[in-house]
Amino acid sequence: MAKDVLWNKNFIIACIANFLTACSFNLLMPTIPLYLTEVLNIESSKMGIILSSYAFALLIIRPFSGFLVDLYPRKILYLTGISCFMAVFVGYYFAVTVSFFIILRFIHGLFWGLSSVSANTVAIDIIPATRRAEGIGYFGVNMNIAMAIAPFFAIEIYQEKGFSYLISVAILMGALAILVVCFINVPKRTPIEHKQPLSLDRFILVKALPILFNQIFITFGWGTLMAYAILYGIESGVKSAGLFFLFLAAGIITSRVISGKLVDRGHIHQVIIFAVAVVSFSFLSFALIHNVYAYNISAFFIGIGYGTLLPALQIIYLNMAPTSQRGTANSTYLTGFDLGIGVGMLVGASIASKYGFENMYLFTSLLCFVGLLIYAFSSRKIFDKYKLR
Repeated sequence: MAKDVLWNKNFIIACIANFLTACSFNLLMPTIPLYLTEVLNIESSKMGIILSSYAFALLIIRPFSGFLVDLYPRKILYLTGISCFMAVFVGYYFAVTVSFFIILRFIHGLFWGLSSVSANTVAIDIIPATRRAEGIGYFGVNMNIAMAIAPFFAIEIYQEKGFSYLISVAILMGALAILVVCFINVPKRTPIEHKQPLSLDRFILVKALPILFNQIFITFGWGTLMAYAILYGIESGVKSAGLFFLFLAAGIITSRVISGKLVDRGHIHQVIIFAVAVVSFSFLSFALIHNVYAYNISAFFIGIGYGTLLPALQIIYLNMAPTSQRGTANSTYLTGFDLGIGVGMLVGASIASKYGFENMYLFTSLLCFVGLLIYAFSSRKIFDKYKLR
């Protein structure tokens, strides 16, 4: 039974490292838009380019990251990625122009991509196979909670201490993450032979590309949420708009109670359809009802939806790939996530500048409904056809 223990020392350490790294990165997600508008007076159209530049860097690096973690020692790549990722934070002390911000966010995205693919693949190596969906859910929820909690504290720090102080906090958290990663013991594995011919499937899970396309519709909303929820709250007259992220985190934590176990028991399609439906209706209420109660309750249910959805989606990719391509499967899943976020930030900025935040979130809800239909009538059949386990 020992092999089925999920919460062993290595898994706990991996979760702590993942949480610290994600917190350091997500401290900047809601504060960069505030800094750009309040201090640098950047117009919203250019803001979308700045905010999405890191996501498009991720699209470039993700496939190569998956290939590298399947080929070379994962812990070494993890430490390399996270160390370079932390070093880039120093550049934010000197970022005062649009072009500098775009370049800096792009470089930051490259190293975030390498470290996050490495982290996810190391975690999967540690998690017992019989509890994989449950383990991935708990591991992934660390990042989701960081994405929700870090922005709340970031806004408080930014308003009280300023942007430079916030960068210092992010660097400290990144340094702690590096220290924690050093204590992870990664199981030995048989690496891919160097002499094997290169093919596209070594960089991205080709048979899962239709599901990746489907994922863009659903994760578009996470991009608009992370970048513009605070600005939308301020515009709507919501006091303490930063509380949004605490309700979002509460929803994510709540989702973890049973969803991973349901996926492990074979109910993956029902879980995903339920989750996307919850996200769709939550964005609809978020757009149409303008008061502090609806604002935060919508955040809670969006958290439940995404907290349920994202680990289940990751299992979809992993169950379509052989064990030797875990890194590739992870990078493909994360590529779909990043592409949805990047498009959400870029297109969302354009819609908001012309039609307002309310219509932007109505459009987000519509895309989620479309994503739900695509999954129900196409993606689930593709998974059932190509799944290996």
